[in-house]
Amino acid sequence: MTFGNLQIRPLRENDSLEELTELLHRAYKKLADMGLQYLATHQAVDVTRTRISKGTCYVAELDERIVGTIIYRNPGQTKGAPHYDRPDIAYIGQMAVEPAFQGRGIATSLIRHVETQARSDGASELAFDTSEQAAHLIEWYRRMGYEIVGYVKWDVTNYRSVIMSKRV
Repeated sequence: MTFGNLQIRPLRENDSLEELTELLHRAYKKLADMGLQYLATHQAVDVTRTRISKGTCYVAELDERIVGTIIYRNPGQTKGAPHYDRPDIAYIGQMAVEPAFQGRGIATSLIRHVETQARSDGASELAFDTSEQAAHLIEWYRRMGYEIVGYVKWDVTNYRSVIMSKRV
């Protein structure tokens, strides 16, 4: 179910990074409870700021309240793993939806928005990574057309990640 008045827009200077960081913590709590140390489960506001500065942060706004977020990096901004180092790959990360609003199509709207942006930026694929232990997320992304194309182990996590990608 989607909302008629849901807006996806770039993060504004006057949007609160403290509130956005708290949203990330709430949205990633289920993963933290599984023992997975995604950076977004515990990152400080300055880490949120740094992560946002490496791409474009979009927010999903409903009735003037931010209920979701995603970071998009165009093909010139991706790096860190062989798949990301390709010049035709765009990247998404730090996607989160307020727990009370999960399962209502907001994440799908965020993904579709950045898929359109990736096409516009000339990317051939849109990629991201998530814990290989997060079977529910991997299955959801597969339903969205994403496939596992590799693996990566980041220093800031306690798990190995699958890299998933989709032609855009």
